[in-house]
Amino acid sequence: MYWSILHRAIFWELTKVFLLALVALTGVLLMGGIVSEASQRGLGPEQLVAIIPLLIPSTLPYTIPATTLFATCVVYGRLAADNEILAIKAAGIHLMHVIWPALLLGIVVSGATLFLSLNVIPTCHHTLRTQFVHDVEELLYGMLRREGSIHHSKLNYTIYVNRVQDRKLLDATFMRQDPKDQQHFDLIARAREADLRVDMAHKQILVHMRQCAISSDNGADDAYVEDKVWPVELPEEIYSTAKSSARSMNWSEIEDNISKLRGEREAFLGEAAAHQAVVNTGKAPDHFARHVQDLIHKKRHVDSQLRLMYTELHMRPALALGCLCFVLVGCPVGIWFSRSDYLSAFITCFLPIVVVYYPLLLCSLNFAKNGNTSTLIVWAANGLMAVVAMGLFRKLLRN
Repeated sequence: MYWSILHRAIFWELTKVFLLALVALTGVLLMGGIVSEASQRGLGPEQLVAIIPLLIPSTLPYTIPATTLFATCVVYGRLAADNEILAIKAAGIHLMHVIWPALLLGIVVSGATLFLSLNVIPTCHHTLRTQFVHDVEELLYGMLRREGSIHHSKLNYTIYVNRVQDRKLLDATFMRQDPKDQQHFDLIARAREADLRVDMAHKQILVHMRQCAISSDNGADDAYVEDKVWPVELPEEIYSTAKSSARSMNWSEIEDNISKLRGEREAFLGEAAAHQAVVNTGKAPDHFARHVQDLIHKKRHVDSQLRLMYTELHMRPALALGCLCFVLVGCPVGIWFSRSDYLSAFITCFLPIVVVYYPLLLCSLNFAKNGNTSTLIVWAANGLMAVVAMGLFRKLLRN
């Protein structure tokens, strides 16, 4: 009764439409947005091809719920449009026997999405961010081809080039910031031709300049050299492989990081309380009050990091459960609208989630990360969908 020919046919149709829509939507996101953005950052064709398999898993928590909703609306809309639902009810078969294949699909894809979110997606995200560590030279040359410069707020130098020809930097300018005045350059070197080499062992970029004119702010070091190598600091963002964000951590790493942050928070609170007690006696050195304020600021930073970790812990299962919530909404909506064409089903199912679900989800994530409310608000979008689904199912079963 629960796995008859009818159930197998419905489940097979749901699976076919789901897979077709998933491939199409994922392809649109990759080609229309993500790959285009990667191209603008100076990645070559080989690098683009290499990152596509790493980009796909990151899109799945957003594409799978949408395509699940689309599949249920299409399949059940077809059944209703062909009067199959009416015939099933006339035969005395309860409507829930027709809907449970969609519930099975929702449970399966929710479990799959949660499984991917626990380890696979964070690993792919971290690999995507760090896989070019051993190809830093190509990344820097791509940056110079795209922007014509290497400039970062944390670096004490800037490199400008007029043009990049193969591995040659034509009309290159190297400018070093004055340690006493960050808005001023104490040394400027201009070369007719230069190239870059990366020394990963010493975390340096070797700027090899030829036919180089060197000038300083006081004019004492003005000179001309035929060949000069400037060793400069390599930006940490380029070679670092540390997992600095919650998005790059798997589930166990997030839990370990939460335990570590809790320990730091307790240590800051204990030390601040001890110093504040001395300050309250009126006999503390002057620096004690400043130290207490520093500890309070560190504690606030730890609180911010904890909120990010807790939000990530709630966000991953919330996104996964969205698949099942969408199924619960998609079945009655598809039956009521009774449309057998893809366009009507597309408009019917995607308009509500674009206008309501994802804006509410994004707002709740921002509220949770900023500490404006509890991290449980991440579940608000799913809660709304569940309430709507209960109302729709109640009305559907009555009729």
